Amino acid sequence: MACIQAKPIVDGIEQDYAGKLVVLRLNMQSAAGRALADSYQARLTPTFIFFDAGGQELWRAVGRIDPQKVKESINP
Repeated sequence: MACIQAKPIVDGIEQDYAGKLVVLRLNMQSAAGRALADSYQARLTPTFIFFDAGGQELWRAVGRIDPQKVKESINP
Protein backbone atom coordinates (compact mmCIF):
# COMPACT_ATOMS: atom_id res chain seq x y z
CA MET A 1 0.00 0.00 0.00
CA ALA A 2 2.84 2.46 0.78
CA CYS A 3 4.26 1.90 -2.72
CA ILE A 4 1.00 3.02 -4.32
CA GLN A 5 0.91 6.17 -2.17
CA ALA A 6 4.59 6.95 -2.73
CA LYS A 7 4.59 6.57 -6.52
CA PRO A 8 2.85 9.86 -7.38
CA ILE A 9 5.07 11.71 -4.91
CA VAL A 10 8.23 10.19 -6.38
CA ASP A 11 6.96 10.87 -9.91
CA GLY A 12 6.48 14.53 -8.95
CA ILE A 13 9.94 14.77 -7.37
CA GLU A 14 11.46 13.22 -10.47
CA GLN A 15 9.67 15.73 -12.71
CA ASP A 16 10.31 18.78 -10.49
CA TYR A 17 14.04 18.10 -10.20
CA ALA A 18 14.82 16.75 -13.68
CA GLY A 19 18.46 17.54 -14.43
CA LYS A 20 19.27 18.11 -10.74
CA LEU A 21 18.33 14.74 -9.29
CA VAL A 22 18.47 11.17 -10.55
CA VAL A 23 15.69 8.88 -9.39
CA LEU A 24 16.65 5.24 -9.62
CA ARG A 25 13.85 2.73 -9.11
CA LEU A 26 14.82 -0.83 -8.38
CA ASN A 27 12.77 -3.99 -8.42
CA MET A 28 13.71 -5.55 -5.10
CA GLN A 29 12.76 -8.97 -6.48
CA SER A 30 15.45 -8.82 -9.16
CA ALA A 31 19.02 -9.99 -8.57
CA ALA A 32 20.35 -6.43 -8.92
CA GLY A 33 17.68 -5.09 -6.55
CA ARG A 34 18.46 -7.75 -3.92
CA ALA A 35 22.19 -7.09 -4.20
CA LEU A 36 21.76 -3.34 -3.73
CA ALA A 37 19.27 -3.86 -0.91
CA ASP A 38 21.86 -5.98 0.86
CA SER A 39 24.62 -3.44 0.20
CA TYR A 40 22.56 -0.57 1.62
CA GLN A 41 20.77 -2.62 4.27
CA ALA A 42 17.34 -1.82 2.87
CA ARG A 43 14.97 -4.33 4.41
CA LEU A 44 11.57 -2.78 3.72
CA THR A 45 9.95 -1.37 0.61
CA PRO A 46 9.72 1.30 -0.34
CA THR A 47 13.05 2.57 0.96
CA PHE A 48 14.28 5.93 -0.28
CA ILE A 49 17.98 6.74 0.02
CA PHE A 50 19.21 10.23 -0.80
CA PHE A 51 22.85 10.55 -1.87
CA ASP A 52 24.94 13.66 -2.44
CA ALA A 53 26.81 14.24 -5.70
CA GLY A 54 29.81 12.34 -4.31
CA GLY A 55 27.76 9.21 -3.60
CA GLN A 56 27.57 9.66 0.18
CA GLU A 57 24.27 8.80 1.80
CA LEU A 58 22.68 11.90 3.31
CA TRP A 59 19.47 10.39 4.61
CA ARG A 60 16.91 7.67 4.08
CA ALA A 61 13.20 7.20 4.56
CA VAL A 62 11.08 4.07 4.67
CA GLY A 63 7.47 3.94 3.54
CA ARG A 64 7.00 7.61 2.66
CA ILE A 65 9.20 10.32 1.27
CA ASP A 66 8.89 13.98 2.22
CA PRO A 67 9.16 16.22 -0.86
CA GLN A 68 10.10 19.16 1.39
CA LYS A 69 13.10 17.24 2.72
CA VAL A 70 14.19 16.54 -0.86
CA LYS A 71 13.87 20.25 -1.68
CA GLU A 72 15.90 21.22 1.39
CA SER A 73 18.58 18.69 0.49
CA ILE A 74 18.93 20.06 -3.03
CA ASN A 75 18.69 23.73 -2.06
CA PRO A 76 20.21 23.95 1.43
